Amino acid sequence: MTARRHRLAGHGLERGPEVTVVVDGRPRTAYLGESVAAALMADDDDLEVRTTSGGAPRGLFCGMGACFDCLVVVDGIPGTRACVAWVRDGMVVDRQQGRGIPYRPTGRRSGASTGDDS
Repeated sequence: MTARRHRLAGHGLERGPEVTVVVDGRPRTAYLGESVAAALMADDDDLEVRTTSGGAPRGLFCGMGACFDCLVVVDGIPGTRACVAWVRDGMVVDRQQGRGIPYRPTGRRSGASTGDDS
């Protein structure tokens, strides 16, 4: 069973309007003003967002656009950094394999980095 991270209630912050984004073919709820990375973290316990060309898993690392570990395919455009891309209603996000092929994850992956992960 997949655990779901719940957004904190009563935190004193006002959220933007609720929107629907499609992640790996499944509709998900997100809020205007949050990043794609935040939406992925809130609704998924598997924070693997891409695999390198050699098959090594990558996830969210810096959260501020300095690295390139959180690359996803947004509306068909590969290489989009999830931490600095803002959600919008109807956005389609796919986890990225290698240099830009979307993939539908089926579970945890294992693999050694070959150094070809940009």
